[in-house]
Amino acid sequence: MTKPIRSPRSQRYNPASEDFHKEDFPFYWLARVHGRYVLAMEKSLKKINLDIPRWRILFILKEEGISSITEIAIHAVAKLPTVTKTVYRMKDDGLVDTRQKSDDGRVTEVIITDAGREAISKIQLVTHDLFRESFKGMSDAQIKRLNKLLETLFHNLPEH
Repeated sequence: MTKPIRSPRSQRYNPASEDFHKEDFPFYWLARVHGRYVLAMEKSLKKINLDIPRWRILFILKEEGISSITEIAIHAVAKLPTVTKTVYRMKDDGLVDTRQKSDDGRVTEVIITDAGREAISKIQLVTHDLFRESFKGMSDAQIKRLNKLLETLFHNLPEH
């Protein structure tokens, strides 16, 4: 009696393969992780009357300093009109301010305000445990390797 021949494991991740298994498909896990992460972040941020788009923009500005709306959209992997609407809602909330770029009046720059910095401190308090628990059992080297793999995958995908 002969054993059935299985495709090499490297093909089980490929949806075009006859031997495809969803649990071997990296995007299956990415989608599940992202979904769980979003639900947990929404729950945490709701406690301080914030949401994920505001969180994302605040942390981009925290790291990048002044950024154009276009640069924010690139880092957030979000549509420009969506980021524009969110930025102006944040401006109404006092979290950010905007100005025209001095050398190009067509570009709108976004600047974090003191209220935005206070919001970041609150975010860090309500999300600290979530991030600690999310990476429990993983070494710094494993997290670094995971980030490198995800970065490679990101660059392999088409932009649009």
